[in-house]
Amino acid sequence: LRGGGEVGFAPSHGNSNTESFNGRLDLTYAEGGAWRHSANLFGLRSRSEYSETREDGSVVRDRRTTANRYTINANSAYLMDERGTINTALRHEEDDFGTYSRQQSVSVSYGNRVIESERAHLDLQVGPGYRRAHDTLDNRTEASLIGRGLIDLRYSLSENTDIVNKLLIESGEYNTFAQNDLGVSVTMNSHLALKAGWQARHNSDVAPDIKKTDTLTTMNVVYRFK
Repeated sequence: LRGGGEVGFAPSHGNSNTESFNGRLDLTYAEGGAWRHSANLFGLRSRSEYSETREDGSVVRDRRTTANRYTINANSAYLMDERGTINTALRHEEDDFGTYSRQQSVSVSYGNRVIESERAHLDLQVGPGYRRAHDTLDNRTEASLIGRGLIDLRYSLSENTDIVNKLLIESGEYNTFAQNDLGVSVTMNSHLALKAGWQARHNSDVAPDIKKTDTLTTMNVVYRFK
């Protein structure tokens, strides 16, 4: 069993007070045979404090949660040969402030490592799946078949600096969901690293007053174990 966790906390105080927290846990287990299993958990929570002036001139301060989301992913891969895999993937997401408050998907895909060298690897996956999503605007649950694609790239700039980019796409009858995670990590020792990350999430079918694309920038401390 090997894996790692990362955490970031960004408080801001002054005329307005904000607090943002994000965390991630990744686990990978490789059996002695051809199976490899992995899982990850991501969470994001932000709160802000603001002032409001009432009609009588009094000023009151209130605190409001502005982001609250977590995602769980689980994957199992069967190694067919040195490069090819058959993969099963599960994804569950809860988002209090999105058009879809809940999304669940399951898929089966074929994967191939199209690039493998000392400094880089590139994995591609594509296959069918099924997704259920709760639309908060219409208060209904939508279900449909989907096509799922994954692009996973890792490139080593130096002995202690890596660039990683993962793009996930789930496209179905009701919505196309895409998420891209870009990160640059600098290793300090065998266990600790610093990581700067940028995440973009896109839903094609959203409420009129909600943007289709959200972005998140993070600066985290990473702990790895094996």
